[in-house]
Amino acid sequence: MEKIRLSKLMSEQGLCSRREADDYIAKGWVKVDGEVVSELGTRILPTQKITLEKAAQAKQQGRVTILLHKPVGYVSGQAEQGYKPAILLLDASTRWDQDTTPYRFHRSHLLGLAPAGRLDIDSTGLLVLTQDGRIAKQLIGEDSPIEKEYLVRVQGKLVGNGLALLNHGLSLDGKKLKPAKVSWQNEDQLRFILNEGKKRQIRRMCEMVGLSVTALKRVRIGKVRLGELPQGQWRYLRPDEQF
Repeated sequence: MEKIRLSKLMSEQGLCSRREADDYIAKGWVKVDGEVVSELGTRILPTQKITLEKAAQAKQQGRVTILLHKPVGYVSGQAEQGYKPAILLLDASTRWDQDTTPYRFHRSHLLGLAPAGRLDIDSTGLLVLTQDGRIAKQLIGEDSPIEKEYLVRVQGKLVGNGLALLNHGLSLDGKKLKPAKVSWQNEDQLRFILNEGKKRQIRRMCEMVGLSVTALKRVRIGKVRLGELPQGQWRYLRPDEQF
């Protein structure tokens, strides 16, 4: 059996991100089979037991995840082409007044906060920003099973077998798309449920079957819904919520 880098195994097991793993290892917060391992680059067998010290667990518990209803005109991540990043919307004044979590907003909650998945500049809806590498991996890992649900307003004339193609039968960038769940909500709105998130995927899929997207809103990620969260406002992920 081949030995694997400890930080890689920690990430694969959902203990933390690889960057966090290296930090915990360097601080002596990681044990393998009950023994502290503090040397970066250490390789172990996949069958060996990895545990985190209480200091690492406490650090993880102090990390926050924020749910934002992103408006049009903001980019998900770093500022680009003169557009503002969504993180600029996060301050005490834009926190939803119906947020029931016990957290008190502090500027430290913005440190290391990163979007777990993207939402295009001309799209609205649920954007997750997190300090927790475990949640980021859960949502944007290559084999993430987490569904994302969108309401998509369209115009144009759908080709004859267009709905079947949208559900299963299209390729982007030379690669076959995973099966989707696509259905009409009303005469000009489709509901998309996807298990992947290629760049501008829904817009490109629609173009391939004769439709153009006029509005796109993400309303759910996994078990977490946008609900009544107003546009431009945010709330913390509740302790009882899981994606």
